[in-house]
Amino acid sequence: VQLQAYGGGVVQAGGSLRLSCTASERTFSSHIMGWFRQVVGKEREFVAAIRWNGAGTIYADSVKGRFTISRDNAKNTVYLQMNSLKADDTAVYYCALRSAIGMSTSSRDFGSWGQGTQVTVSS
Repeated sequence: VQLQAYGGGVVQAGGSLRLSCTASERTFSSHIMGWFRQVVGKEREFVAAIRWNGAGTIYADSVKGRFTISRDNAKNTVYLQMNSLKADDTAVYYCALRSAIGMSTSSRDFGSWGQGTQVTVSS
């Protein structure tokens, strides 16, 4: 499965962005889609994850209440709505697919990755 992430950009602190990630083919409803982010020199950090069937979402504490992950199965697309953005949210954001049952926040458990999209929040 190939994943393509897009929607990044430059936004002022307090603003919003919506990231999208489209899969090249249909995935099983039990599979997990996740968003991670990475800053140069730091490890890749979990942001949010959702089952393709929508039955369950998880978020990193740092984004709870500000970010919302959702999916459109008909379009094979997962979204990350980011509100109340902070300078600390600046990173390259990656979408990833976990082809297994069971939620995970570890990047090692996700086997397919998109190319990343840059999000820059100016203060």
